[in-house]
Amino acid sequence: MQDRSKLAALLVIALLFAGLFIGIGLNADNYQYFLSRRVPKVLAMILAGVAIGQSALVFQTITNNRILTPSIMGFDALYMFTQTLVVVLFGSMSSYVLNDYLNFSVSVAVMLAFSMLLFSFYFKSSKQNLMVLLLLGVILGQLFGSISSFLTMLMDPNDFAALQESMFASFNNIKVELVYVCAPLLLVISALLFRLNRVLDVFWLDKDNATSLGIDVKKVTMQVLVLSACLVAISTALVGPIMFFGLLVTNLTREMLRSYQHRVLLLGVSLLSVSSLLAGQWVVENLFGFSTTLSVVINFIGGIYFLSMLLRNKIV
Repeated sequence: MQDRSKLAALLVIALLFAGLFIGIGLNADNYQYFLSRRVPKVLAMILAGVAIGQSALVFQTITNNRILTPSIMGFDALYMFTQTLVVVLFGSMSSYVLNDYLNFSVSVAVMLAFSMLLFSFYFKSSKQNLMVLLLLGVILGQLFGSISSFLTMLMDPNDFAALQESMFASFNNIKVELVYVCAPLLLVISALLFRLNRVLDVFWLDKDNATSLGIDVKKVTMQVLVLSACLVAISTALVGPIMFFGLLVTNLTREMLRSYQHRVLLLGVSLLSVSSLLAGQWVVENLFGFSTTLSVVINFIGGIYFLSMLLRNKIV
């Protein structure tokens, strides 16, 4: 009953700040223009929050580690590398850059291809060690980041200016077209993860116990990793990379809710992510007057929380 009350409170907070974003300042003369600008922005924050929260939660479940998120696999770095490579190969005026649908499709295709290649290589080994896979992801992430930095130094200033929008998280330059493309895709992925909630509950018992209970650990792990890659692509394409946000909301959800069931945790982390993004962005805009950005605040708080987890020995 307490968990339901907390979920209801998070829902109220999310609806409250969504209403503040959309409703303040509207009148009969300007409502059409402001709604056309504000509604996609709110939807983008909702989609990004749900995608980041759910991907981090299920990723931590299958790795059985509370400090790991999909970013550790190099997905954010791969997205930036893809964007950089597209600009270098085709130029900033290419349709691959200017067409949001084509750019998003290329990015998702590259990330899924990378995921399938990495995971298939991992599962071919007779001795499967998830930590080896994570270490490989860290190395590849550093490689992608280094190549991207090198290419940006060689880039024309005009091309770099076009690329800069994708390099940092921003909630003010939302690609409206992608919002309505990502919404149904996110619904499908969320439904697939929710269908796996009972299976994911068994993963709390560790890999060997899950196998003894009839769970195909290899198949489920592959499914979750691929779905996580899609969620990371959605969130990064909409608002850009946010390093510590997934770590922060996932662990706060686990501390706030007493349930171990993923059907509750998936809903809880989604609501906490959405309410945090909406409330945080509203505070940044209205109280701080855009003197800072929400991504800076999130990374600052997330970094402190990460260190506190290490000091409290709660990394597993």
